[in-house]
Amino acid sequence: QVQLEESGGGLVQAGDSLSLSCVASGRTVSTYAMGWFRQAPGKEREFVAALSRSGGSTDYADSVKGRFTISRDNAKNTVFLQMVSLKPADTAVYYCAAASRYELTITTKGYDYWGQGTQVTVSS
Repeated sequence: QVQLEESGGGLVQAGDSLSLSCVASGRTVSTYAMGWFRQAPGKEREFVAALSRSGGSTDYADSVKGRFTISRDNAKNTVFLQMVSLKPADTAVYYCAAASRYELTITTKGYDYWGQGTQVTVSS
């Protein structure tokens, strides 16, 4: 079983950049497919980005494609989400998640372990 802890959220202005980190403990991140999701007030949790277990494939929501990058540092047992050109629509709580049953998945049901989330607020 793996425990996930996100950090790096904050309040930024539109157009700024932010980098989120997800530190894993208990198991190595290379054991799992990893994903980032977000949830805005009053909305359902939505997929943002995913990284395959092998680390060789990624997938992104259309709304963040070209602006967000998911990556993994095996030595630090950490997954990152680098965000540039942030928009007010990116405001949400961002969650890191790990999936043990799939090589790569973009659905919330595909993920078995979740962090507590970190707030990202983008002002206009």
